Amino acid sequence: MDWHEIKTIAVVGLSDNPERASYRVAKYLQDQGYRIIPVNPTKDRVLGEKSYASLIDIPQDIKIDVVDVFRKPAVVPEIVEQTIARNVPVLWLQEGVVHNAAAEKARAAGIEVIMDKCMMKEHRKGVVS
Repeated sequence: MDWHEIKTIAVVGLSDNPERASYRVAKYLQDQGYRIIPVNPTKDRVLGEKSYASLIDIPQDIKIDVVDVFRKPAVVPEIVEQTIARNVPVLWLQEGVVHNAAAEKARAAGIEVIMDKCMMKEHRKGVVS
């Protein structure tokens, strides 16, 4: 994954609570110049951006470069299906979000998968391993 090629990050499970990790990470990424697209069916707006119920609900003219997931592992297979349908090149599962079978399905569809890592911490390092 090349940080310079990323412009838009869909954050699945983005909370509007500044104390939540999803908010802190998304705010950090937004402050670094990335466009954040919130995916949370219970919110209208987060971080000044319109929130969508699912990846499928994001208008097709919005190109998503990374799907960043802050949800329980049990819902990852559904998110993988939506990531494949949206033809998103990178799926990022945050720390503690591990689903090996879903990750393999995403990889088989040509998606780069980063699992059980914090996007903010990796960005600060400047290297994704």
